[in-house]
Order: sequence, then C-alpha cells, then structure tokens
Amino acid sequence: MATLVGRKFPNLNVDAMNEMGDTFKLNVLEEAVKNNKKVLLFWYPKDFTFVCPTELHAFQNAMDEFEKRNTIVIGASCDTPEVHFAWLNTSKDNGGIEGVTYPILADSNRNLSSVLGILDITNEVYDEETGTVQVEGDNVTYRASYLIDEEGTVFHEGINHMPVGRNVNEMLRLIDAYAHVQKNGEVCPANWEEGKQAMQANAKATAEYLAVN
Repeated sequence: MATLVGRKFPNLNVDAMNEMGDTFKLNVLEEAVKNNKKVLLFWYPKDFTFVCPTELHAFQNAMDEFEKRNTIVIGASCDTPEVHFAWLNTSKDNGGIEGVTYPILADSNRNLSSVLGILDITNEVYDEETGTVQVEGDNVTYRASYLIDEEGTVFHEGINHMPVGRNVNEMLRLIDAYAHVQKNGEVCPANWEEGKQAMQANAKATAEYLAVN
C-alpha cells in the first residue's frame, strides 16, 4: 500500500500478549488517541530467532527514554500469543526475551500486517490443479517501524530487510525531532538532535544554517 505518513494508522483490533501471560485485544490507533501519547510500533519477523531478541531487549533497555518522551512501545509479529508467552518465559542467555514488559501484537491472522503491506510475500501463484493460491516467501513481516502521534497520525515509517536490525537511538531522535516541530513550529535539518539548532522553513534560514554547518 502507499505510505501511511501523514495519515491515520489503521483502526484494527489485534490480539496481543503481555509479560503476565494475558491475551487481550489491542488497537494501536486507540492507544495513541485515548492515552494522548505517541506510539512506537515495531514489527519483527519471528520469535525464537537471532536478530529479533537483540532488538526487543534494546527497546526494553530504552523504556525509560521512551516514557520520558510520552511514548508507548509496542512490539509485533505474526506469531501466536502462546508462542509470544513461551518466548517471554525464556531467559535472555537462551535467546529469550524474559524481562520485556511492553505488549507484543500477535497478528497470526495477518490482518494488520496485510493492510500495512509489510509481509514477505515474493509471489502468489495460482495452482490450477488444486484451485489454490500458493505463496512464495515466508509470509512473515519485515522489520517495519511506525511512529504515531497523539492524534493517531503516522509521522514516520521505515522497513528493514530481515538481516538488518534497527537503531533504537534513531527512533528516539525522530521522536525528539517531531516533538520539537510540534512545540516550536520549526523544521529540523539533517542530523538534528535535541539541543541543536533548528530553523524556520524558508530559504533564508536554510542559507544561514548551511553557512555555519
């Protein structure tokens, strides 16, 4: 599908699991709007794999920073709630995610990931003999990330291929930049970080910025 940036996140309820073993319905759009918070939703391919636990622990380690920024963190994959819970009960030194406290979507019916268009489906082939559509590809998600503001509007999306893990600090930087725009009405130039100079959205301001940077 086309980019979601500047548009509302899809209004869908999805099964989720928390560290207590509770399965519940979670609506990402509603989480942002009803709590008046930003949301970071990050998708990963599979539980019990290799790069994935490094990312989930990295996001967990930064939870205090996300909370300072009024941001809810939500993980997501196409695994079932039961598989999530098994992984949550597997120790870190065995490749598990024990200690992760944020909820994890269990989009096992692929309703939301299909709407987002982030599934690894390289091809769909109609089998005339069986009358079925055969999927080529793992039919799991890429490493897709969505940052959503307090009104449920997406202000960042990004998709990595499976082998490439994300930079958690970049997620924090993007949240800082968008919050600066919201508060001050300025724009944030390349490599902007909290505390650095932003600028007005006009040609003169750009020229002045480039002259000293």
